[in-house]
Amino acid sequence: MAKPTVILLPGLLCDHAVWQPQMEALQKEAFIKVADLRHGASLGAMAERVLSDAPERFAIAGLSMGGYLAFEILRRAPHRVDRLAIFDSTARPDSPEQTRRRRLLMALSQRKDLGKAMKRLLPQLLHPDHAKNPILVQTVEGMAQRVGHLAFVRQQQAIINRPDSRPDLSQIDCPTLVVCGQDDQLTPPPLAKEITDAIPGAQRAVLHHCGHLSPLERPKECTALLKAWLSWG
Repeated sequence: MAKPTVILLPGLLCDHAVWQPQMEALQKEAFIKVADLRHGASLGAMAERVLSDAPERFAIAGLSMGGYLAFEILRRAPHRVDRLAIFDSTARPDSPEQTRRRRLLMALSQRKDLGKAMKRLLPQLLHPDHAKNPILVQTVEGMAQRVGHLAFVRQQQAIINRPDSRPDLSQIDCPTLVVCGQDDQLTPPPLAKEITDAIPGAQRAVLHHCGHLSPLERPKECTALLKAWLSWG
């Protein structure tokens, strides 16, 4: 039986490193690709780039912004997605307050002060205990520097303009896993439950002692969940 292709979609200011533990652990089970989401100022543009580089059938796992993008890909090509995993994300559109905070961070970044923007973001991304881990912090900051301030602004613009995906959830008919950190400040567990409840047959996992970046904060648990997900009929 041919190995499936899994396309991993990073979150805001993230790149391949956010999925590194899963990339290494899942190589025997699947062909793993990580999308480069530094280009395109809309989810539509990002989705078209992913689809143009994807095989006819593939699985997708999206973290945060990657979850928003996964929903966009499903709107455009539902017949090509054979399974879906959503990590620390929401199906809701941006609220006015969220948009206001994003524009403040964009203004900081456009002044080429991505470091200040990261100092504001970091406590929201990691569980307080993990925010004291120098290796995790270095990984997160390294991703941000590689993505850069111009891509950060494009990504934020795409997130601000994302549609409400809740009306589409009931139409998703592929095996779906929804994962969330128990202590995720940005997309807390009730939002994961909302997605799970709306997608027929979806399964949910809540990871304890975990913030917004679950693949990095709880790598073994996330890898185990994805391995099981790949075996679902």
